[in-house]
Amino acid sequence: MSSFIANAPGGTASTSQPNNIITNDGFFPDLDVSAMRDAIRLDGTVTDARLIAATVDAIIFVNDQVKELKASALGAGHASLAAIPAAQVNRQSVLIAHYLRAVYCTAKADLIERYKDYDSTASSLDDKKLVSFLANGPDDERRNAQWAISSLMGRHHVTVELI
Repeated sequence: MSSFIANAPGGTASTSQPNNIITNDGFFPDLDVSAMRDAIRLDGTVTDARLIAATVDAIIFVNDQVKELKASALGAGHASLAAIPAAQVNRQSVLIAHYLRAVYCTAKADLIERYKDYDSTASSLDDKKLVSFLANGPDDERRNAQWAISSLMGRHHVTVELI
């Protein structure tokens, strides 16, 4: 009797990650796409493939922004972000919370920018509110991502420069 379970080369069953987990670099946490979808309130309009692509791009961006933190932590003997001593909220390191927020907000900003061209005719009051959200949403999400990155790096949220 034949089986419908695909086998990896060599005759053993595949042990790859489930489709809803995006693996990270080992230092930063892996991301659960289903949890992210719930956290940033995405409906089924955004396909899993688009969400995964936006999340991978966001991970790459955020990891690059906080590479100094990673280098410093590895130099201090901390093998992962979770291993760095930090305050805990809801039984989770605040550093992990800041990291996830940075990735989530960056991905959501990218998705909002890509989806705002669907229908911007704003025929009703609700539609006008939606169009307003789509116009300002990416900027708000990018600001939130930058604040999360600043918090992760231990910096203030305001940058002032003299011209």
